[in-house]
Amino acid sequence: EVQLVESGGGLVQAGGSLRLSCAASGDTINDYAIGWFRQAPGKEREEVTEVSCVSGIDGSTHYADSVKGRFTISSDNAKNTVYLQIDSLEPEDTAVYYCAADRDGEVAVNVRDYDYWGQGTQVTVSS
Repeated sequence: EVQLVESGGGLVQAGGSLRLSCAASGDTINDYAIGWFRQAPGKEREEVTEVSCVSGIDGSTHYADSVKGRFTISSDNAKNTVYLQIDSLEPEDTAVYYCAADRDGEVAVNVRDYDYWGQGTQVTVSS
C-alpha cells in the first residue's frame, strides 16, 4: 500500500503563500489520483483540488470554486510527490490540509472515493 506524508504547513499572514508537499512511499503515484482536502475544527472535511497522476496520459485536474485562481496542484512523478501551491492566503483557509490517494486513478471530489490518507499538515493564516 501507499503511505502519504504532508509537509509545508505553518503560520503565515493573510496575502502570503505556502507550498505544501505530499510525499508518497511504498508505491508510485502514477497509478493514482491524488486529492487535497482540508478540515477546520468543528467542520466537515471539504475537497480542495485533485489530479490524476496516471502515467502515460496528461493529468486532469479539478478545483473547488472557492480556491480557483489561488491554489494550484501539480505532480512530480520522478520525486513521487504532489504539491499544492497556495497564493493569496485568507484567514478562511486556516485548516488541517490532507492529501489522499484514489487507486482507480480518476479524479473524484468525494472523500469516500479515496483509499489512503496522510496525517495532515496545519495551515494557519493570521489577519
